[in-house]
Amino acid sequence: MKLGIVGLPNVGKSTLFNSLTKAGAESANYPFCTIDPNVGIVTVPDERLQLLSDLYKSKRILPAVIEFVDIAGLVKGASKGEGLGNQFLSTIREVDAIVHVVRCFEDANVVHVDGNVNPLRDIETINFELIFSDIDILERRISKTAKGAKNDKTLAKELDLLTRIKEHLEAGKLAKSFETDDDEELELLKSFNLLTYKPVIFAANVMEDDLADDGASNDFVKKVREYAASEDSEVFVICAQIEQEIAELEEDEKKMFLEELGLEESGLEKLIKASYHILGLISYLTAGEQETRAWTITRGTKAPGAAGKIHSDFERGFIRAEVVNYQELLNAGSYAAAKEKGLVRLEGKEYVVKDGDVILFRFNV
Repeated sequence: MKLGIVGLPNVGKSTLFNSLTKAGAESANYPFCTIDPNVGIVTVPDERLQLLSDLYKSKRILPAVIEFVDIAGLVKGASKGEGLGNQFLSTIREVDAIVHVVRCFEDANVVHVDGNVNPLRDIETINFELIFSDIDILERRISKTAKGAKNDKTLAKELDLLTRIKEHLEAGKLAKSFETDDDEELELLKSFNLLTYKPVIFAANVMEDDLADDGASNDFVKKVREYAASEDSEVFVICAQIEQEIAELEEDEKKMFLEELGLEESGLEKLIKASYHILGLISYLTAGEQETRAWTITRGTKAPGAAGKIHSDFERGFIRAEVVNYQELLNAGSYAAAKEKGLVRLEGKEYVVKDGDVILFRFNV
């Protein structure tokens, strides 16, 4: 999974990236301090892995990972080359979802690029730049497709779709709100890789005092939540400065620090939950003496497809899957004991894998 962290300059974007990845992207109180995209790999916290590893006495643990890309602050006119312009826009096309950091705090010591704090205006600024960039992409594709559309029905259908999407964007709407009942058109729309078609998670960046009630008393956060609800987007409340402090602590110190703040989970954990939810992802597990590992799949994936995440041969030669719920396995005390109690099930090609399944695949190629 690859997530792009975006936002206006000075909203706490690079501070958040630093705390999530400990990658040390330069952070300063002025625009464009992150000139090249910074990339960091983060492991997905999953306590199930350690518990299973202890049970199997595994030599190593391999958690799922998320790749974060921190991109220079976007300003009005970026699609036309203002600020760092298309350096930002070309990079973000490669991500699975966008994490849009929105400033929801007042601080006279941190300048705002537009003079004052207004989350909805900030969101609109970024949205319009993404829309303009998508229109530019569509215009080039329309020009290319129109040449062959006269003698090709497939290209003619694509040209019609491109034109309708462009009109939709020109009305100030995002590509993800474009409606069509045609499955072929929907697949084409996905293939265009438009920025405004990507899922969005809003990170409402607040001061420490707003963390305890999850931003409920912060009017800026309320507005972001209302907007996100209208766009089927996710929202999580974070204090980037606090996250940076948490990142410097050892694991046991982190828990104590979070408890002192009245928090059950860190911003990273909130973000991971939001990203898994909006992208429809779950994790199944494999465990043995060599390694215990988490595999990320799309919710609804059947057993052969899940096996293919490990190796294409597993999917091609799939015979069956031996499946047990991780908690039932732990309660049983061993795989052999779980088998004796009838907790290990034999599942075939139609089995839909569930989050927390511990699976042993049988295959023959």
